[in-house]
Amino acid sequence: MNRNLVRLLVLVCLAVLHSTAWSDECRVSKWGADDQIGAANYVTPTQVKKAAGMIKQGQSHPLGIVVEPGMPAYPPRYVQLQVVQPGQQFGLDTEQAFGWSASSNDDLVQMWLGVGPQLDGLGHMGEAGQFYNCQEGSEFSDITGLTKFGTHQIPPMIGRGVLVDMAKYFGVSALSAGQAFGSEDIKKAMEQQGVVINEGDVVLFHTGYTEATLKSNPALWGASIPGITNEAAVFLAGLNPMAVGADTWGLEAVPAAEGDKLFYGHVTLLAHNGIYVLETMNTGRLAKESVTEFMFVLGQARIKGTVQMVINPVAMW
Repeated sequence: MNRNLVRLLVLVCLAVLHSTAWSDECRVSKWGADDQIGAANYVTPTQVKKAAGMIKQGQSHPLGIVVEPGMPAYPPRYVQLQVVQPGQQFGLDTEQAFGWSASSNDDLVQMWLGVGPQLDGLGHMGEAGQFYNCQEGSEFSDITGLTKFGTHQIPPMIGRGVLVDMAKYFGVSALSAGQAFGSEDIKKAMEQQGVVINEGDVVLFHTGYTEATLKSNPALWGASIPGITNEAAVFLAGLNPMAVGADTWGLEAVPAAEGDKLFYGHVTLLAHNGIYVLETMNTGRLAKESVTEFMFVLGQARIKGTVQMVINPVAMW
């Protein structure tokens, strides 16, 4: 046989093996082959009642940071806002239409839903074209919206929230750009702070990075972040939380730790386990007041077919 033909056949076989590797490893969700909400299945009346028991002081705190036009974001994402008075500009006579002299403002926003504090849905990241529950992206990803895994389908996420303060563990006010931490660091931080992670919990990491750099050095904030390693994502997934998040825009360390795949923790959590990812959470007050457990409540905007959603969950304790 022609040597070049043999070489071509070998390359084709390797390409096929590479393209099917994820399919070979794919496992149907423990919630069934038709499941579309993943770890949100942990939200039960029992979990909600247990979470409500976290409220002892009557305190509450918004976990979303303020989103501003022009703020740094993962390229090419952006936010634009316009305040308008369509047909009702100040000074125009509205008495004939309204029966009284009305003054009003409306607003128009153009933005990527993956800017600032956000919920990553199960249709956000997969591998080799395949996503959560062995679903092919080509079958549910449409320009007009996802036909599966849209964030509008996620029920109110209510559960016990826990904070792991990695800045406190490392003895700093904020972790440095690109600083990675693995499962051993997380375990030691949990032991230090008396944190226990239960099934169905929402796990948040405080790094102090957003508070330290978003305003003072936005270019650095948008270019590099501290975060978990690929191995840490596997460890966390094994604890069966409902969601894992951090006060950074990507959860994993950027650039990736040596030997890691960039953003592969998203694949481990979202695609392999149906565990949601929460980004750019406002954890500063919780860390400052040593709040390690709280009631977590999230009711995201229900825009049909969305991949991600800008959010403002509430912590109550």
